[in-house]
Amino acid sequence: MAKRDFYEVLGISKTANADEIKKAYRQKAIQYHPDKNPGDKAAEEKFKEAAEAYEVLSNPEKKQRYDQFGHAGVGSSAASGGGGFSGGGMSMEDIFSQFGDIFGGHFGSHFGGFSSGFGGGFSSGGRRGAAEKRVRRGSDLRVRVKLTLKEIATGTEKKIKVRKYVSCKKCNGTGAEGDSYSTCTTCNGTGNVTRVQNTILGQMQTQSVCPTCGGEGKIINKKCSECNGEGVRSEEEVITIKIPAGVMDGMTIPMRGKGNAARRGGVNGDLLVVIEEEPHPELIRDENDLIYNALLTIPIAINGGTIEIPTVDGKAKVKVDPGTQPGKVLRLKGKGLPSINSYGTGDLLVNVGVYIPENVSKEERNIIAKLEDSENFKPNATAKRNFFARFKSMFE
Repeated sequence: MAKRDFYEVLGISKTANADEIKKAYRQKAIQYHPDKNPGDKAAEEKFKEAAEAYEVLSNPEKKQRYDQFGHAGVGSSAASGGGGFSGGGMSMEDIFSQFGDIFGGHFGSHFGGFSSGFGGGFSSGGRRGAAEKRVRRGSDLRVRVKLTLKEIATGTEKKIKVRKYVSCKKCNGTGAEGDSYSTCTTCNGTGNVTRVQNTILGQMQTQSVCPTCGGEGKIINKKCSECNGEGVRSEEEVITIKIPAGVMDGMTIPMRGKGNAARRGGVNGDLLVVIEEEPHPELIRDENDLIYNALLTIPIAINGGTIEIPTVDGKAKVKVDPGTQPGKVLRLKGKGLPSINSYGTGDLLVNVGVYIPENVSKEERNIIAKLEDSENFKPNATAKRNFFARFKSMFE
């Protein structure tokens, strides 16, 4: 099923500022929160949909890519899997851990004691165990992939070798030898420590990550001999990247879960594939259009004829009418690059120039001199107007 527009999901316009985006997401999150809609799968999907929309629109870089390329620009358009664009696929744990600060406090998976307004956020009464409320996330990796215009025109598949952190196979990412860990005595396995302060408003209770276990709720007694308790190892991996047609230089393709593994379990980071477009020796790209500067000989410009021009996948022959003027643009419909949003294909624009030789023989000079007195070779009023109009348009 086609994904809904992110602005439509949050019920805002494209001109909404950061505060309006945040406010709209907060309202949707409360409306569709799982604890307010127990067992309602539709509400849960809308809750995730709103979180995915906020993740993109609250990030200036992602928002810019989304405004320009739609879902494809932020990795939400194609099926997930080995490469290419992966779907949003945010889990409930991702949402709770990533966007909890929006509510000014702990945004756990239960409403627990809902305090007045949003000043106190959600109380910690309904929070679950440390494993659910504090999910580690591995760091992202960034790689550059060079593409030719031909690869951009058709889409391509690239295999790259990346050195990254992967989960330790011996301990399954726990960092411990077998079950050699015990419950943290500082936080009693909750992963958090609670502090109570007396203020003029009464007692205030705050929670912070346990300094002893780092929020895990357990202590490793015997570290894994392969990863020394880290839960990850550095290895090389060959990753297949499916790149759709129409990408642009500087565009970033996120591959969910293909980055570094998190220490001692958690969520993998992303692999960010940055597109680098290799210059074409003859064609110039202008978004989805291609431009070729063709130099006609004087005889062809006067008498007309056929010229051969380059395209992204070969050559094409173009007919030139007699009397073609310098500055005229010939358009080859659909010979440009496809739009990444499937809005059609650009054109190949042939910008016509006329080659004037710098050195001519005496015989050639005499031939040209004989044409000087011909009325056909003198610019008339129409020619002068057209030339002025083309010259003026260059500065508009």
